[in-house]
Amino acid sequence: MSYRLGVDVGGTFTDLLLINEETGETNTAKVPSTPEDSSIGVLNGIARICDESGVDPKKINRVMHGTTVATNAVLQGKGSVVGLVTTAGYEHTLQVARSFCPGGLGGWVTFNKKPLLAPLELTIGAQERMDADGKVVRDLDEAKLRDDLTALKAKGGIEALTICFINAHINGENEVKAKAIAQEIFSDVHISISSEVVPEMQEYERTETTVVNSYVRPEVAKYVDNLQGALKEKMSEDTLLSILRSDGGLASGRASAESPVNLLMSGPAGGVTGAVYFCSRAGYDDILTFDMGGTSTDVALIQNSKARVRRETIVGDVRVRAPSVDVRTVGAGGGSLAFVPELTKALRVGPESAGAVPGPACYMKGGEQATVCDANVVLGYLPSDAQLGGAMEINRDASIKAVQLIADAAGISLMEAAEGIIKVANEAMFGALRLVSVEQGYDPRDFALVCFGGAGPLHANAMGVLAQSWPVIIPPGPGVLCAYGDATTQVQDEATRTYIRMAEDVSSDTLIADLLELQERAGESLVADGIPTSDHEVTFQADLRYAGQAFQITVEFTEEDVRAKGMDLLKDSFDREHEQLFTFKLDDGHEILMIRAVVKAKANAIAEYTLGEAGTSLEECKIQNTSFYYEGQEHNGALYDRNKLHDALTVPGPAIITEMDSTTVVLPGYEAKVDKIGNLLINPAA
Repeated sequence: MSYRLGVDVGGTFTDLLLINEETGETNTAKVPSTPEDSSIGVLNGIARICDESGVDPKKINRVMHGTTVATNAVLQGKGSVVGLVTTAGYEHTLQVARSFCPGGLGGWVTFNKKPLLAPLELTIGAQERMDADGKVVRDLDEAKLRDDLTALKAKGGIEALTICFINAHINGENEVKAKAIAQEIFSDVHISISSEVVPEMQEYERTETTVVNSYVRPEVAKYVDNLQGALKEKMSEDTLLSILRSDGGLASGRASAESPVNLLMSGPAGGVTGAVYFCSRAGYDDILTFDMGGTSTDVALIQNSKARVRRETIVGDVRVRAPSVDVRTVGAGGGSLAFVPELTKALRVGPESAGAVPGPACYMKGGEQATVCDANVVLGYLPSDAQLGGAMEINRDASIKAVQLIADAAGISLMEAAEGIIKVANEAMFGALRLVSVEQGYDPRDFALVCFGGAGPLHANAMGVLAQSWPVIIPPGPGVLCAYGDATTQVQDEATRTYIRMAEDVSSDTLIADLLELQERAGESLVADGIPTSDHEVTFQADLRYAGQAFQITVEFTEEDVRAKGMDLLKDSFDREHEQLFTFKLDDGHEILMIRAVVKAKANAIAEYTLGEAGTSLEECKIQNTSFYYEGQEHNGALYDRNKLHDALTVPGPAIITEMDSTTVVLPGYEAKVDKIGNLLINPAA
């Protein structure tokens, strides 16, 4: 008997999902995160889930993990000291950047640029030059580079090195030579070269991306190595660690340590993958995902059961050329702190969070400030006799004390303050949903709303009211859905080539030949990790624009699509997306900038969710009577056990439905049903 384990580390909780690979049966667990060292929380979680399930850790042969190590290194400015080697004359590439000033150039707006990740004093220029066609104009002056690198090392403190030469995306020959020399001198330092990390056009983006890869690489490599070592000690030498990529695929521990720039949005991608897994099987292909955790809320738009993937990743004010699921984040979560500014007396929520330590007041771990979670407890949405994660008790008296401070500061009643906190947080999260829908030309009323995360189901019904997106879907195990996504995601890699050719000048046969070459390159990484080519699934992508535009749009297709429809397939797909985003399209002038092959390993299914026993009455599913405060008044309802519900039952609001990892609120005037997949569907009452 063998098992695989999905692990997602959040700001407040670490979620785990254990899957029996033969039967597909699952077990879940939830433990507090350990911000000082997230691997501690991972190992604590493994110990708990194995103890509760009775599974021997040595039978777990694969661990799939969503991590925020790379993200936090960038956000907190705690990455490595990076040295940079460019082509002579281009040492100021990072300083010049794109001359973009966040916030605009209004007379009163001041933007203070943060220090560069590769400072100018640690940047040197190499005597070499490659032309735009990839021909060597000037051979690399190896002797001078060796001297300059020796002088650079003498400055001390460099923990990672980046090499990025002009036009190296066409021909990386000189970069490879420079790397070999650098390895002689910086023998104990991670070295990243742009032709391996991101062989794409545009010098600033390529340089910035490769520098960020170096910036986070030592920290990520250390984390991966330490975690892999600990897993092998507790499990077996054959246990494999895979890390979730920003684009929703998995990378082996080896590949993750070498290209950590692909992990910057690792955490949010897991929830999107898990939501697609459950909703597509229930027939919901167009969805908005709403992932509310303890620290923040992530939202995304899914069309035709495929997440929108951007060809760039943005973390803070760092923008890199790495693919990522188009997730937008807002600083509102269960642990977001409520406060009343002395000047305005207007209630505010977030973005500061109580996090895992000290946590909301109701956790009784030292927190005294009111949070969104405390407001839910005061209102009765989160009953105080429920347990978080099946083990953590909550204290209503502590929540009342914390929220009363907010009520006193604002000059309102306790319940008004609590409901105000919830409404402010909901509006902030609805704003994020508008960013991925209305701002992109989509009407949220055309999508179902999928709510998950530990706090998501508490706010799901209210978010459905704001967005008018029905049904509101609560998937099985919503509090650990990111771990579901990690555990059911496919191992993936890609290979890219700069093309820069007009579509009308390229034949479909030529395009297919070039793509098949990229497919072979992308598949090499999976083969190296023990996945044979017979288990590879391949899709192709092309980045197109109208000639003269400064941006591009990615279209996805298969070899069969191109053979059947020719180059018109790419042009028509681009035109549709362009019209969706910008309301117009042109008839000609399609330019192909990049082509790529994306190779995934075939996925393994998990067992169907087990519904409650057929014939069980709604009364038998009831745990107890309860009440909660909504729209200025108290409503009497019932508390139900989700594990006992089946698809023949309808739960009328007001009601609360509880399970191990989350709690769902059904508001007055709405009702909930369970479908055959196990999703909980909330709709306006008939």
